[in-house]
Amino acid sequence: MPLTCARTGEPVRIVKVGGLEETHRHLEEMGFVPDSEVVVVSKVSDNLILKVRDSRVALDGALAKKIMVEEGEYHTESIFATAH
Repeated sequence: MPLTCARTGEPVRIVKVGGLEETHRHLEEMGFVPDSEVVVVSKVSDNLILKVRDSRVALDGALAKKIMVEEGEYHTESIFATAH
């Protein structure tokens, strides 16, 4: 499914990064590479704020639709977990 369909706060795994070569390279340079985890922090329309690695990145809907993800179980804690 495209990244724009991911649920807020739920980790997803990137399975494919599409687009033209320049777009593909730009997204990979920002950390959007296959088999990496991404979490949607907030969503306004198709525009997203994402947690990628240890950074937060904003993407517009056109770019986010080029990133295909899948839901699944991950070994990291949700970014919304409360600190103890």
